[in-house]
Amino acid sequence: MRKDGRQLHEPRNLACETQINRYAEGSCIFEMGHTRVHCTASVSEDLPRWRKESGSGWVTAEYRMLPRATDTRSRREGDKLKGRTAEIQRLIGRALRASVDLEALGPRLVTIDCDVLQADGGTRTASVNGGFVAMCLAFQGLVAAGKLSQLPVRHHVAAMSVGIVDGQAMADLAYEEDFAAEVDLNLVMTKSGAWVEIQGTAEGEPFSPEQLEAMLSAGSASLPAVIAAQENALETGK
Repeated sequence: MRKDGRQLHEPRNLACETQINRYAEGSCIFEMGHTRVHCTASVSEDLPRWRKESGSGWVTAEYRMLPRATDTRSRREGDKLKGRTAEIQRLIGRALRASVDLEALGPRLVTIDCDVLQADGGTRTASVNGGFVAMCLAFQGLVAAGKLSQLPVRHHVAAMSVGIVDGQAMADLAYEEDFAAEVDLNLVMTKSGAWVEIQGTAEGEPFSPEQLEAMLSAGSASLPAVIAAQENALETGK
């Protein structure tokens, strides 16, 4: 049992409010506990030059934390990104591209913007989860407008942070747990249970194969609740 009463594999309270941006093709605010991320999906036909001849689409992502997303104000990032920010937005982009049939999307660019309104651990995984919802809402709009015959989605993807805290594998770490974690792992998985990405680091001592297996199990057990929250948001957000 954890300080907030959750089981080791239990995610925090999940919520997703959709269509909160009147201009974006798809948008939501995804919440995991006190972490809140505003995600928008923008669709254009202005593909990167290196992609134009392929006939296929592309999905990319940008990630920022608002200056007062944490307990003290941080400086707003400009065009020169911090290494952590660049790493996170690359992860989001990879995770979402893995879910999309880029050929079926056609010559379109989908840009997912993830802005952290409030941070309490797991901002990158919340961004993947909200980014997927915003992207699918944009796809629904393209289908409704007759621009696509069907949703170009190959896999439903969801993400979860996991770690070893006090020797135990825990899912969906709040900041207090994340700060004390001996191992930090970020997982992206499909609804069918296949792994898209496993990104982990030992903060102190190296971790064992048994600990890795325990973290993967905790992540697998926690992700169905995230997928259910995403599906509910997509159904109500139509």
